[in-house]
Amino acid sequence: MELETIKKIIKENIRGYTGRMKRIRKAEMYYANENDILRRRDPLEEKLKQENPDHPLRNADNRISHPWHWLLVDQKASYTMTVPPTFDAKKKQLNDEITKLLGDSFPKIAKDLAVNASNAGIAWLHVWKDEEYQNFFRYAVVDSKQIIPVWSKKLNSQLEGVLRIYEDFDEQGNTIVIYEYWNDTECSYYFREKRNKLEDLEEFNVIPLYDIGTGESAGTTNIFEHDWGRVPFIPFRNNPSELSDLKKYKKLVDVYDKVFSGFVNDLDDIQEIIFVLTNYGGQDKKEFLSDLKKYKMVKVEDDGQGAKGGVETLAVEIPIEARSKILEMTREAIFLQGQGVDPLKNIGQNNSGAALEYMYSLLELKASMLETEFRQGFAELVRMILQYSGADSDIRIEQKWTRTSIKDEAQMADIIQKLAPTTSLESIAKNNPLVEDWEEELKALAKEKADADRMSSDYRSEEELNLEDEEEDEDESSI
Repeated sequence: MELETIKKIIKENIRGYTGRMKRIRKAEMYYANENDILRRRDPLEEKLKQENPDHPLRNADNRISHPWHWLLVDQKASYTMTVPPTFDAKKKQLNDEITKLLGDSFPKIAKDLAVNASNAGIAWLHVWKDEEYQNFFRYAVVDSKQIIPVWSKKLNSQLEGVLRIYEDFDEQGNTIVIYEYWNDTECSYYFREKRNKLEDLEEFNVIPLYDIGTGESAGTTNIFEHDWGRVPFIPFRNNPSELSDLKKYKKLVDVYDKVFSGFVNDLDDIQEIIFVLTNYGGQDKKEFLSDLKKYKMVKVEDDGQGAKGGVETLAVEIPIEARSKILEMTREAIFLQGQGVDPLKNIGQNNSGAALEYMYSLLELKASMLETEFRQGFAELVRMILQYSGADSDIRIEQKWTRTSIKDEAQMADIIQKLAPTTSLESIAKNNPLVEDWEEELKALAKEKADADRMSSDYRSEEELNLEDEEEDEDESSI
């Protein structure tokens, strides 16, 4: 791709990129329990400190960050991806190939996609062929902050290209910004030094060339060609609007942090008792403290004009009931707006399936929205696996999703037992709560049936032999 063309593409698509990166970083910081309370001061407290920096009753400055965002995101990721989805291409050979190429890392990658999508609004998966391992199929999660998608203007909103931007170091140790532009046939590499502007963009020749006849090196180029026939990046949206989960409840989390931290500050400050002395008759503060400690009293005087002396104390008053109420209301609102499961909510003695489903109802709504968007991404991944394997990729891929939650397995077993006479063995195996691999379960059932039939056959053969022996004995006795 021409250098001027890529500059034009970057300029047209980079609008809003900085703001989007800031929003993603903010969500990632809240996920790491580094909320705004750790960096932001209360404007009212700032004003009071400026007006009276030596205020004796306001010394504590506790800032406590609560990991509500981390809890809600991990709830969703664990609920949907602890048992990652399984895929059925209707042929055992294809299913085995899909399982093999997905590999052992698939559960972690599925979980990372859910976390990234929850923070950034959309997660990205990159697929490539590893040349070091004979072009073996590879895939990995890409940082969403690095990706700028180029969508088609048509109604189908097809992905026409991906612009990936990230920082690296050159041979001299200088920081450089690398631009990769991927389309359905190739990837073009460009770079600029971090201190330079976009107009200083240059071709980044990092792809080695080889002479076809001799196989020797023939220099380098900035073009990497691939044969996928599609952009090898797969989007996984958090929701149709590609919004972060944090947007729903960030202000509520900030309120909780502010009120709780203020509560702790008051508890620290209340331990500092301030004595107000009127017409104290002693010499200095040390004498006052010594008299108070030794005699449990202090001496005061009359100012001669009728004003008597005295000792009073000042302390911070804490509105405990009001703060407790606002913390309780804010906590409930966080779980409501975040569509999570509050672990402190008790469903009582009713542990039936209906009660458990009700407890998970909001989380199920959020998970179902994620599943709807992720189904398309996983279907695209499986089709790329089939394409890599040389199989027909234009087939319908069935997906089975399993939720990880507290379940009433006795009720599920009762349902399966009642439906067994009118349900296939495959459906029963797929929905059996004790079964992890339904295909292996069917194999085990078939083996048990074959063994039972063989034992039954052997038993019948033995009975027939015994019967024949008895008939021969009867014939001999009659002779």
